[in-house]
Amino acid sequence: MRIAVLLSGGVDSAVALARLVEAGHETRAFYLKVWLEDDLEYLGECPWEEDLRFARAVCDRLGVALEVVPLQQEYRETVVAYLLRELEAGATPSPDLLCNSRIKFGAFFDRLDRAGAFDRVATGHYAVLPGAVGAPERPELHRAADPVKDQTYFLSRLSPAQLARSLFPVGGLRKTEVRRLADRLELAPRRRPDSQGICFLGKVRYRDFVRSRLGDRPGAVVLEESGEEIGTHRGHWFFTVGQRRGLGLSGGPFYVSGKEPAKNRLLVRRGSPRPASRFRLGGFHWIGEAPQPLPENLTVKVRHGPDLVPAALRFDDRAAGGEAETADLLLTRPDDGVAPGQFAVFYDGSRCLGSARITSRGA
Repeated sequence: MRIAVLLSGGVDSAVALARLVEAGHETRAFYLKVWLEDDLEYLGECPWEEDLRFARAVCDRLGVALEVVPLQQEYRETVVAYLLRELEAGATPSPDLLCNSRIKFGAFFDRLDRAGAFDRVATGHYAVLPGAVGAPERPELHRAADPVKDQTYFLSRLSPAQLARSLFPVGGLRKTEVRRLADRLELAPRRRPDSQGICFLGKVRYRDFVRSRLGDRPGAVVLEESGEEIGTHRGHWFFTVGQRRGLGLSGGPFYVSGKEPAKNRLLVRRGSPRPASRFRLGGFHWIGEAPQPLPENLTVKVRHGPDLVPAALRFDDRAAGGEAETADLLLTRPDDGVAPGQFAVFYDGSRCLGSARITSRGA
């Protein structure tokens, strides 16, 4: 089988490549260059060259060819544009979901289609595709063996066609096992720490990047319960619902309880963030056909991590399915850190069913 392997310079994709080489597959490695170094150089170091150096060292060790694929324009026009659009609208964006569906498994797939000759695309994501090598007609996405590293949250916007062409060679391993394999094979990134933050920023501060694009726009900080103006902010896009630090207010503690983008106002409350158990959803995406009826033991993730919360969905039209759906999400365990713009990802046991965008929160 001819497999294209996406290398990031990290240990997970390095071990994914090594496992495929050991299994006897014909492999070629690709590094996706999405760093916006021309745009970000004045803000700080953008270390794509360091990532590429690690990727090359892995390929040299394993005897695999490496190709650099420039996708800066596609990334700027999709992921970065989405990020800034959501921030201006007062939402909390989730760029990793869009990066996977539109870049790694989108624009890159399009490049491969033009070149031809690859049966699958493998990445270092922590997820499981039961029977993926056999190309099932209805591929399923399942949670990884390591519940902490599981990345199905970030893969929940993929289509069946995308999943049918994908491989996740480390999805059945725990992170400790991946590190041990990297040590045994003496792979260059074996002791490299996991990357954090948004992939195209590197060591550039997120706040600095946002300011470089959206600037400062001073506005009022208002007590939600009384409407009293108690301070000013430099741009509502620098804050997210539930945030407590960086408000610069005395007499607190205060936390961000909401935004009014049209008025450029930041709403705050005194005390601790209020947990909510009801959220409004839209923009549903199901992996395959919409489940009818919904599983009785439906669980949900409202952020990346191991926590699965029992939940219920109440659709406005009483019919599951369709991109234009709207529904209420009811959690059995209230959450105080969820903001509009984030995604809720649904599960039936270990199987990831799909996701929807959180548009507002209730009580």
